[in-house]
Amino acid sequence: MRAELEKLIGAAAVDERAVRDLWPLSVMEVRDGKAPPRVLVARPSGREQLTAVLRWAAAQGMAVTPMGGGSGVCGALAPAAGELVLDMGAFDRVLEIDETNLTCRCEAGVNGYALEQQLDARGLTLGHYPSSLPGTTIGGLIATRSSGQESSRYGSIEDMVLGLAVVLPDGTFAAPRPGPRSAAGPALHQLLIGAEGALGVVIGAVLRVHRQPETTVGRGYVFGNLASGLECMRAIMQAGIRPLVMRLYDAEDSAFSGYDVAGDECLLVIATAGLDGVARAEGAAVKRFAGEARDLGEEPWQRWRRHRFDLSAERLKTFLQPAGAYLDTIEVAAYWTVLPQLHERIKTAIAVGGLALCHFSHAYEQGCCAYFTFGGSGDTEVDARAAYGRAWEGAMSTALELGATISHHHGVGQARARWVADEMGGWMRVWRAVQEGIDPDRLMNPRAVGGAR
Repeated sequence: MRAELEKLIGAAAVDERAVRDLWPLSVMEVRDGKAPPRVLVARPSGREQLTAVLRWAAAQGMAVTPMGGGSGVCGALAPAAGELVLDMGAFDRVLEIDETNLTCRCEAGVNGYALEQQLDARGLTLGHYPSSLPGTTIGGLIATRSSGQESSRYGSIEDMVLGLAVVLPDGTFAAPRPGPRSAAGPALHQLLIGAEGALGVVIGAVLRVHRQPETTVGRGYVFGNLASGLECMRAIMQAGIRPLVMRLYDAEDSAFSGYDVAGDECLLVIATAGLDGVARAEGAAVKRFAGEARDLGEEPWQRWRRHRFDLSAERLKTFLQPAGAYLDTIEVAAYWTVLPQLHERIKTAIAVGGLALCHFSHAYEQGCCAYFTFGGSGDTEVDARAAYGRAWEGAMSTALELGATISHHHGVGQARARWVADEMGGWMRVWRAVQEGIDPDRLMNPRAVGGAR
């Protein structure tokens, strides 16, 4: 089969290797001696080669998984023996940056951080800053329905995508549709955002970009307890302020991060941005909403900026090197009224190993994301995986019971496959019908959005 593939795209564009994303359970399994299988990896250049590869794979009945930067954390990229991986790294061109219409056309393999640097040089920004940004691609961000640290101001990836260029499983090409918005039927490209490669291969995107803010005003405030911090966040969002960054760390996370807090105190790091007068006026309004909270000045904000990429999935992987260790993050989201109970119950569920932290970010008028970090160690690898599984079970069941979403921005993959149908309900039938219509042989990423492990 390798020889056939090499005839299509050249020998240099084909290799065989083990491929996995950064799902902690996969890392733990490899540590325990369960090596992933070697699979064929094709690196097509251009749409014609990609179409030829997809048609060849279909003729072989071979499952295909597109690969971006491999920085996902849910096990959506985990091909089995006999499957094919599409390395999209050759689709790496920024085709156009339009400074008048504030759009950017780029290919799916463009590195997220490299794109941001190109935009920054022109006084622009995509405004999409996940902590994993240096290891991402635009296609991967789209496939996982990503959200970044500045989402409360700029939105998440679905808000930035104006159109997609996609090759469907049968080789059909769908180009981006025109204009900033269209009412000529549903925005069908949105089906691909969060599909984890299940419906086709994204090869390019038209993205909405923004002008860099003239001024940014950032500070840190210490609240006496979590409830008062969450209430401040709610008041800020519902007043119409759209902070550049707003992150509330619970007592344990504040202390773990080295901030000057005691007891139940919680730290809020917040920044407003825009025209100088607007940014400063909104910063003053934030201070009023903070009320009696202790003002720590600019240092917490500056410190956060210096370390914004420190907790990437790659770094978490280093913490999993010792035998028996486990560590992961779980991000859920809920309405403001649900968040206090959600926080309490999930913290209890994930504290099986001792480390249980949470911060709140990605805020909306209606609620926000609660981002949990948990970890510990087991006497054996079996014990470690069991403790890890109990933490996930407790977190997911709690989210479903309280009406929270089981994922805010990391996606589904294998990590959440057991629970995705419970959240989707009747919409799971819609999802399966879309898959059946576009990919009747289910050859595109069988581990995407509820696919079996």
